[in-house]
Amino acid sequence: MNDLLLLALFFVGGGLLLIAISIPLIQRRVKPNSWYGFRTPTTLSNEAIWYDANAYAGRWLLAVGTVGLVTAIALAFVPSISVNAYAWTFLIVFGIAMAAMVIASFRYLNKIKASN
Repeated sequence: MNDLLLLALFFVGGGLLLIAISIPLIQRRVKPNSWYGFRTPTTLSNEAIWYDANAYAGRWLLAVGTVGLVTAIALAFVPSISVNAYAWTFLIVFGIAMAAMVIASFRYLNKIKASN
């Protein structure tokens, strides 16, 4: 198995994992805890905020996982792409998506905190 294929499988698996762990958050099935979810002092101190913030962050996590999955697959089909170019391009796209998720989730948290 070549390095590019191995890396692609790793990135695809990561995207699928993010998609899988986002679903219980979106469905509001994850109770407040210290291991899994959008954990801040505010979300951990108020159950209503926990479920709202985690459903919102879960939708973003689903989008980030999908972006990672699609990017990993699409880049694997670029002719003659090097392993370094593949890895760096994926990491830049994925990093931007993750940063957007974190920023949007904290903005949403501040919005719902102000309304409670």
